[in-house]
Amino acid sequence: MPERSPEAQDELLEAFAQHLRAERGRSEHTVRAYLGDVGDLLGHAARAAGGAQGSAEALARLDLAVLRAWLAEGSRRGLARSTLARRSAAARTFTAWAQRSGRRTDDPALRLRAPRRAGELPQVLRAEQVAALLDAAAQRALDGDPVHLQDVAVLEVLYGTGCRVAELVGADVDDLDLGRRTLRVLGKGSRERVIPFGVPAAEALAAHLSRSRPQLAREGSGPALFLGRRGSRLGQRQVRAVLHALLGSLEEVPDTSPHGLRHSAATHMLDGGADLRSVQELLGHATLSTTQIYTHVSVERLRRSYRQAHPRA
Repeated sequence: MPERSPEAQDELLEAFAQHLRAERGRSEHTVRAYLGDVGDLLGHAARAAGGAQGSAEALARLDLAVLRAWLAEGSRRGLARSTLARRSAAARTFTAWAQRSGRRTDDPALRLRAPRRAGELPQVLRAEQVAALLDAAAQRALDGDPVHLQDVAVLEVLYGTGCRVAELVGADVDDLDLGRRTLRVLGKGSRERVIPFGVPAAEALAAHLSRSRPQLAREGSGPALFLGRRGSRLGQRQVRAVLHALLGSLEEVPDTSPHGLRHSAATHMLDGGADLRSVQELLGHATLSTTQIYTHVSVERLRRSYRQAHPRA
């Protein structure tokens, strides 16, 4: 190991966090998750060494055996495969950074294999279920509450574009082009893209800009496209709460998250004949393999329909 001043764990993790934000372009959600994972990993390495260790000593103790034992411990604790995969990714990112920054002379995670994610398909609402959700939002907006009117635009945009909820709440008024029916969003890794949307979303957005947003805006509200009741930028939790409340009022429509609407939009586009590459661009996936899960969803729905309708199924 090269000689350098010992770092406290807080300093080490803060330096890693700056790397994730500035160089890797990771979201704050990912940064928090990775920091928690790496903190837990360093604690495991210290315990494996037989007692309390500083961050530099714990980092020096990391080797492939310690990394594998840490993941195995998580598996024994019943962590989901998706969580284990994320912890593995966090560890690999951390040790690679530690080597590049001179905190280690080698990268012990080069041969660390990520646990396979479970082959669970994302929950998808049927088209008629989404229609019932949007109708419920429109009916509620008849009370004249500007928040309820905005909710219609929020849900129409989520489903109509397939964007992530973080992308939606991060959008500004200037990102919207109603004439061309497009919305510019900033996605993962600070990748910008422009997403088209249809007539229902355009009509809901026009009503929002002319009626609900002027009522919600306050001095200092800024350029946010969607606002909370107090005039600040709408938050992701507020969007989730709106969706859960509306779905809870509907019979025979399963509860889902804003990401579930994204899953639904992608699946419905593929069911309607969209090609996989176009859906990848719309969703902002870095690789086509991420988008391919939606083809699995469509095939599974086809199998269900076949089993229910074909006389020799």
